[in-house]
Amino acid sequence: MKKHTLCLFLAVTLAATLMSGCAKKSTSVVVDPMGDPVVSTLPSDDVAGYGDSSISDQAVGDGTGYDSSAMGNGTAAGLSRIVFEFDQFTLTTEARGILAQNADYMKNNPGLKVRIEGHCDERGSDEYNLALGERRASATKNYMVSLGIDPTRLTIISYGEEMPLDPSRSESAWAKNRRAEFRDAR
Repeated sequence: MKKHTLCLFLAVTLAATLMSGCAKKSTSVVVDPMGDPVVSTLPSDDVAGYGDSSISDQAVGDGTGYDSSAMGNGTAAGLSRIVFEFDQFTLTTEARGILAQNADYMKNNPGLKVRIEGHCDERGSDEYNLALGERRASATKNYMVSLGIDPTRLTIISYGEEMPLDPSRSESAWAKNRRAEFRDAR
């Protein structure tokens, strides 16, 4: 009888645990301009602005190395990359200045269309870093639009931690890898 009661207790506990599980994140698969699928975990009501926002997760992933020499300087001609603080997608004062220069360049080159790529350091899970990279790219795009750039000239994509500039595991390497870059999207 005790064995039956124990089994019933375990079954009820398991069922209660499964039913009360974690809240489901809404995800969607987005296809980037190159045809590659990218998972988006941005909630539909997320304000992808450039104000004070952060995401927290202290998990440490096992970053993969990436040869950035094939990427050149990481930007479309005339545009400069920006960097972000740890676990942030808020634009720094320095980043806003760089984006103002990028916007001026784009205004003087009306045929230029760019893809804004959001990148992260290796800390955090793959899913977390894809979402953070997407928020960084969105904040960058939104700020460029606020500076007068036509949003149809800008697309975004997140690469998360998959394409580090510096594959080393150090603070200085991680600081380089937390960035948004501009690629020619014509």
